[in-house]
Amino acid sequence: MANTYSQVHLHSIFAPKHRQALIGGDWKASLYKYMTGIVEARQHKMIAINGMSDHVHMLVGFRTTQSIADLMRDVKADIAMDQC
Repeated sequence: MANTYSQVHLHSIFAPKHRQALIGGDWKASLYKYMTGIVEARQHKMIAINGMSDHVHMLVGFRTTQSIADLMRDVKADIAMDQC
């Protein structure tokens, strides 16, 4: 289809197991930077990232070349592997 334009903004929320208040201090900034790197490495645009000590919100400008499920899987897997 010629001249087709898609714009998808994806709001997602991540939380530690049992919503424990584990996100804080200097680690919070490092986590946000790390998550931004994961998203941008997959050619999406991090519009905003913020959160509290028990969860993180991400607003992503999503490119339709990858499925939403694949992006969420990649973010969750990379964060989990980094914590091992």
